[in-house]
Amino acid sequence: MPTPDPAPTLDLIVKNVRVVRPDHATTPTLDLGIAGGRFVRLEPEIDAAEAAQVVNGRGRLAFPGVVDVHQHWGIYNHLSEDARSESRAAAQGGVTSGITYLRTGQYYLNRTGPYAEVFPEALRATKDNAFIDYGFHLAPILKQHIDEIPDLIGEFGVPSFKIFMFYGTHGLHGRSASQNSFLMIPEDESYDYAHFEFVMRAIQRAREDDRFRDLADSISLSLHCETAEIMRAYTKIVEEEGVLTGLEAYSASRPPHSEGLAITIAAYLAHETALPTINLLHLSSAKAIEAAMLMAQTFPHVDFRREVTIGHLLADIHTASGIGGKVNPPLRPREDVEALWRHVLAGDFSWVTSDHACCRDEAKFGEPRENVFLAKSGFGGAEYLLPGLISEGRKRGLPDQQIAQLTAWNPAQRFGLHTKGTIATGYDADFCLVDDSVSYVVRATDSESTQEYTPFEGFELTARVTDTFLRGEAVLADGQIVGRPRGQYLHRPTARR
Repeated sequence: MPTPDPAPTLDLIVKNVRVVRPDHATTPTLDLGIAGGRFVRLEPEIDAAEAAQVVNGRGRLAFPGVVDVHQHWGIYNHLSEDARSESRAAAQGGVTSGITYLRTGQYYLNRTGPYAEVFPEALRATKDNAFIDYGFHLAPILKQHIDEIPDLIGEFGVPSFKIFMFYGTHGLHGRSASQNSFLMIPEDESYDYAHFEFVMRAIQRAREDDRFRDLADSISLSLHCETAEIMRAYTKIVEEEGVLTGLEAYSASRPPHSEGLAITIAAYLAHETALPTINLLHLSSAKAIEAAMLMAQTFPHVDFRREVTIGHLLADIHTASGIGGKVNPPLRPREDVEALWRHVLAGDFSWVTSDHACCRDEAKFGEPRENVFLAKSGFGGAEYLLPGLISEGRKRGLPDQQIAQLTAWNPAQRFGLHTKGTIATGYDADFCLVDDSVSYVVRATDSESTQEYTPFEGFELTARVTDTFLRGEAVLADGQIVGRPRGQYLHRPTARR
């Protein structure tokens, strides 16, 4: 009697892919063996009979799933809607894990109160809606939020926090606004440098707390660095002069030295409060990155991480497609874009993100439509994150290994996602396949996002994500979203491999 064939030991084999890893300078052609949602074998040849399913990788690049640690689900649309649609767009860009910012006040959930009440609402809104794994950063807006920091870390698995430095006396979209009504804070509270200091002290106390000593490296503070007083004055000057228009006017109204000054203040507060885990977000200009590098030299005991977005690397004030490219901090002139690239190549940036904030056409533009100061800030871009970085980076000699570090390993390590960020045995089987033999033009109509425009309209890219896998199951196959939303909430930090 013939011996029955043994049962497959692998759930999936992806054959014939050039594997890109953050700790390898070469991209060998390997087969990926996956079981239980994790990589278990990486070998030149794995027998197809050993797996329940086999996918032909067609010689494409296999990148670690992108860990996009700067998204804004729910800022202009309902959080549940964005979780579903914008996670689909993220998968188009090779993103398998996204961390989105959340705060109380106007926009987002449009409510205030303790996070013990607010955050569960966010978790309910996103549950069973996301096509990628996801987490949250939280902004302590109210005084009582500072006291909640230990519970947010221990109970909710949120070890990363944010300060919006310009919210004190400047509006989200460029005009001055009442911070108390905008942030929904009591009249006897203020959102200012003193509040920022107290947030930093509370985070550092948590890092020193015996309960969290083993988690301390994953507990960090991110800062949006712009100076409200500088922007308020320059906005008035630009509007009164009426010479500049569009994105050029918006960039001038939020000048680069506003970033540099805020970075300097943030760095000194980190020094004063002994908080060493500081992330400087979406640096947009030569002055911003230069200030960040200077502060790193001045305070070597502070572990600064520096972020740049794909938007600030791809587009400038003249090449972006219209004022849909309005964002905070602004897109800059070409000389700033090239300065950012020089620092990327030099290894001065820690990660590249999307700062994805879907703002539909009817919400984005004011009346008249061409008035940049009436438009809302932010746009989507996760779907162009990895393709854009490969396309523009390779022109400048950026190695694939460094791209994997910038998009996956570095952000995963900083934000406590220790099962993510690489293609290696024991890690979550999050990865994407990239066709780097193509040339195509970006069209907003091709995006899964509900945003009907993109500032990258008409840009030519030379890399396309064809397939995205989340824990070993396809989310994107041959360019199309497949299956149901399987994204899980990431209670951080996850266990180390």
